[in-house]
Amino acid sequence: MFLLCSIVLIRQANEEYQILANSWRYSSAFCNKLFFSMVDYDEGTDVFQQLNMNSAPTFMHFPPKGRPKRADTFDLQRIGFAAEQLAKWIADRTDVHIRVFRPPNYSGTIALALLVSLVGGLLYLRRNNLEFIYNKTGWAMVSLCIVFAMTSGQMWNHIRGPPYAHKNPHNGQVSYIHGSSQAQFVAESHIILVLSIL
Repeated sequence: MFLLCSIVLIRQANEEYQILANSWRYSSAFCNKLFFSMVDYDEGTDVFQQLNMNSAPTFMHFPPKGRPKRADTFDLQRIGFAAEQLAKWIADRTDVHIRVFRPPNYSGTIALALLVSLVGGLLYLRRNNLEFIYNKTGWAMVSLCIVFAMTSGQMWNHIRGPPYAHKNPHNGQVSYIHGSSQAQFVAESHIILVLSIL
């Protein structure tokens, strides 16, 4: 029996993990040689402590016999967490090949169409007076906002989807700063953003 345990909190990693698990569940090769499970970082801190982990997400393979080896932990930092990469890693560890089926996602196309429509509508309404496009102060303010957002870690938050803070379920204490250099909470980004502006 094989078990793949995913300790997932990050939204995008969770979505990829669900795509992979559903691809296996609804494939014609589905059998009980491989199981998927998930542990939440906030609710399963004791599991993380037993496995000597202090950050999420982490993908692990538990072989049917013996303890997990170093290669049984997916190298997330180097490879990323795309469902196709996870499927390849599973095939290397278990000889179970999973064909990934992705549901269609039209949100990017719709967002781009809305953005183009909004910009086009604004330019059409202001077609007789387009001086605002040449306003250096406006462009400087937009640039500064982007720089502050990027240096504070907002892009990290968008990509990794961390929680705002961590509440310890045992004593109820709330931590706004992550204990590892490999991760951060949203609150940390807000602290850095405020310090950058000051």
